[in-house]
Amino acid sequence: MNKPIMAKATAVWLVDNTTLSFRQIAEFCGLHELEVQGIADGDVAAGVRGFDPVANNQLDQIEIERGEKDPVYKLKLKYNPAAEGEEKRRGPRYTPLSKRQDRPAAILWLVKFHPELTDGQIGKLVGTTKPTIQSIRERTHWNIGNIQPIDPVALGLCKQTELDAAVQKAARKSASEGGLMSDDERRKLVSTEQSLGMEAEPKIPTAIAGLETFTLGGTSQDDDEDDGAVPDAESFFNLPNDDDEDDDDDR
Repeated sequence: MNKPIMAKATAVWLVDNTTLSFRQIAEFCGLHELEVQGIADGDVAAGVRGFDPVANNQLDQIEIERGEKDPVYKLKLKYNPAAEGEEKRRGPRYTPLSKRQDRPAAILWLVKFHPELTDGQIGKLVGTTKPTIQSIRERTHWNIGNIQPIDPVALGLCKQTELDAAVQKAARKSASEGGLMSDDERRKLVSTEQSLGMEAEPKIPTAIAGLETFTLGGTSQDDDEDDGAVPDAESFFNLPNDDDEDDDDDR
């Protein structure tokens, strides 16, 4: 067990009763530093009652005192044999009733933007079953016409770190198999922070690929340079000249 039980309530207690830094509390409770700052500002965990980790045998007072003296010190969770293996979860993730209706939209988003993820990985991320995922992949779901893809992180069905970990695992598996990936696929197989830092590569639209040297005469610029002739617009459109029109009148 690498974080205390009731982590957010524990963070509330540490913010209210210690002078530990936001980073120290975030690392100890498994939260983001900005989330701890939101707790201090009252924007996050409003109404949550603090949970004393010292009284509940999860943290020693000595650890708090060391952390208050040294801002870079990392708090150590007190070992509890009864909590061994507590974080191992079997079966699909539990999804609250209020968010279960959002799972098809999250599945469609993952299938569309991360096709490299397996059904098992998607099931763990959003807490669903393989038959549901398969029905959305094959577009046989009963409500497929009304489902819009939505990021599961934005829906609160999974964390960004969990999604990034699953994508990176898929990237390592693809690399071990030796498969070649395009630039777009390579971007999908990296974390969000890495993808945002990558430079965009210029591309030629498929519709005009190969037409960049095309001229009116139906030949390329290289052919014109070799022949030394410039295409004539009149000959190109086969327009009759004045002499031909006079001959037609005489006839």
